[in-house]
Amino acid sequence: MPETYYFIKDLINDLERGRIRIPSFQRGFVWDPERVAYFIDSIYKTFPFGSLLLWRTRNRLSTDKNLGPYKLPNIDPEYPIDYVLDGQQRLTSIFGIFQTSLIAEETKEINWTNLFFEINSNEPVPFKHLDNLENYDPNQFFPLKYVFDAPRYRQITRSLDEKIAEQIDDLVDRFTQARIPIERFQTEERKYVATVFERINRQGVDLDTFQLLSVWNWSEDFDLQEKFKNLSEELSPFGFKDIGSDLLLKCCS
Repeated sequence: MPETYYFIKDLINDLERGRIRIPSFQRGFVWDPERVAYFIDSIYKTFPFGSLLLWRTRNRLSTDKNLGPYKLPNIDPEYPIDYVLDGQQRLTSIFGIFQTSLIAEETKEINWTNLFFEINSNEPVPFKHLDNLENYDPNQFFPLKYVFDAPRYRQITRSLDEKIAEQIDDLVDRFTQARIPIERFQTEERKYVATVFERINRQGVDLDTFQLLSVWNWSEDFDLQEKFKNLSEELSPFGFKDIGSDLLLKCCS
């Protein structure tokens, strides 16, 4: 029977092992901290939040992208890889909030990852971003970073009031049992994958001309986005550092 969901811990493990990756034709992470908090709250309250669409293949792409601010590790090519075609923002949010093993790149914004559960909160969304992961009141907040870090979780709750500890226990249990829905298909036909990706994105934010062309012309031997990235770097010393890909595409055409 095919898998229809991931537990969060298993999802994080597969990302840390490089089993799940982001294809280079995907956009970057664009959610703001408030949207991340609302999404995590939807998981906490078991609200519907959509599924991840994964493409499984044994032939790894020549290039892929970071998962938000995190560079995912390489793996043995004998294992199949799941590439994310839909749900990248949700996947990045889950990983950034709960994982503790990978260090974000220094140039990337990571303030959205410091999400805390506000104990005895009267707010509709009991999750709040704080500036410092270490400097907080444990009687008022619990960092979601430690939901799956059993030693830190036990250390934090050991000295707390029993009622507060019970709230945190309930929080941890909810995220431990939460199921992230997935759809997975397997094919080595890249034109088919490009068609699926294009149709999915037309249901949401429209892709621009360059992004659509990147999908349709993507192959092992030619990556349009990589070519244009190199061209942009070559033009940078001549005052064209911030030239957009769409304008470059028109010039090349």
